[in-house]
Amino acid sequence: MLGPGSILTASKVGCGFGYELVWVVVVAAALMVALTALSARIGVLCEGTPCDEITRLVGRPLAVLVGVVLFLVVAGFQFSNNLAIVAAVEPYAGEGRVWRVALLVALNGAVLAVLFGFRHLYRPVETTMKVLVGVMAVGFLGNVALARPSLSGILAGLVPRLPEELRGALLPSRADGQLLDPMQPVLGLVATTFSVAGAFYTAYLVRQKGWTRADLRRGLVDSVVGISVLAFLTLTILVTAAAVLHGKVQASELDTAGKVGAQLEPLFGEWAGLLFSLGLLAGGLGSFLVNVMIGGTVLSDGLGLGGDMDQRWPKRLTALALLIGFGVALASLDQRPVNLIVFAQAMTVLGNPVLAGVLLWLSTRVPTPRWIQGGALLGFGVVLVLAARTAARLYLG
Repeated sequence: MLGPGSILTASKVGCGFGYELVWVVVVAAALMVALTALSARIGVLCEGTPCDEITRLVGRPLAVLVGVVLFLVVAGFQFSNNLAIVAAVEPYAGEGRVWRVALLVALNGAVLAVLFGFRHLYRPVETTMKVLVGVMAVGFLGNVALARPSLSGILAGLVPRLPEELRGALLPSRADGQLLDPMQPVLGLVATTFSVAGAFYTAYLVRQKGWTRADLRRGLVDSVVGISVLAFLTLTILVTAAAVLHGKVQASELDTAGKVGAQLEPLFGEWAGLLFSLGLLAGGLGSFLVNVMIGGTVLSDGLGLGGDMDQRWPKRLTALALLIGFGVALASLDQRPVNLIVFAQAMTVLGNPVLAGVLLWLSTRVPTPRWIQGGALLGFGVVLVLAARTAARLYLG
C-alpha cells in the first residue's frame, strides 16, 4: 500500500529534481516484482511458512530475530500512519488537540474491533485495500490532471541518470555541524517503492489464500498488476510535484505530506487540496491496516505461535503494534519524535538485508526461474547499499 512516507518522498523528489528521477520508481518497482514473485514461490512450494523453514533448517533463534526485527520496524513507523490521518483531516477540522485525540482513539478502536471481530480477516482486508487504492487513484489522478505535466519531460526521465547536482554528492558528509546527504530523497524513493517487508509478507498471504503450484503464474500476473498500480500512483505524485512545485518551492519546505497539499491550493484552489487530502487519507488508512498485520503475524510465527493472521497470537501481537503506534502518535501530536525515527531507521538497517537474504536463501530450496532469482539478487544488492548508507547517516548524524 502507498503510505504517507511514499507520498512525501515522491513529492520532495519531484519538487527538488523535476522529472529526472522517474526511472528510479520504474527500477524499484521491477525489483519489487522480482522479490515478491520469489516470496510467493517460497510460500507455495515450501512445506511451512518462512519462519517454519528457518526453524527447521537453522533453529528457532534466527526465526525469532526475523520476527522481532520486522515487528520493531513496523511498530517504530506505525506512528507516522496515525499522524498522516491527522494531517489529511487537519485542513478541514482546524486547530485543536481534542479532535485529533478523538480521531485517533476512534480509528484505532475501529481497527481493533475489525481485528478481533472478524473470524476470517483476509477477505475484508483485501476488499478494504481495493477500495482505498481506488480512492487514492481518484485523489492523485485528479491532481495530475490539473497539473498537466510535460510528457516529453516524463519520457526523458525514464533514461537512467542522476541529476547534475547529485553526481558529486554520492556519500553523506558533515559540514558546520550538520549532516549533508542530498541523495537521501532518492534513496528514500527506492526504499518506499521497493518494500522488502511487504515482499516478505507475500509468502504468508499466498498461504492464507490457499494457493497451489497451479496458481503461481496467475499470481505473478496479479503481483505485477498490483505493484504497477502502486508505482503508477507514486509516479503521479512525483510528476505533479515536478510540474507544479519544481523551481518554485524548496523541497526542504515539504516536511509533512499535509504541506504538500497546502502547496497545491494556491495554484489549483481548494479542490486540489481536497483531492490530495483524500489520497493521503486513503494511503494512511491502507498502511494503517496492513503495516501492523505484517509485524504481528511474522513475530508470532518467529516465536512459534502461529503464522496465520486468523490465529490468536498474530492478532494479539498485531494489536500490540497498533497500540504502540497509537501511543507514540499521541505523544507526538505537538512535536516530531526524532529518537523513534532514528531507532526505526536503525532497525531497517538490520532488518531489510536480513529479510531479503532469508528469501534468497530459502529460494535455493525450491525451483525458481533464473530471472526471478537474478532480480531478487539485484534487489538484495540494492538493499545492502541502502542499509550501508543509512548506517553511515546514523553514525554521522
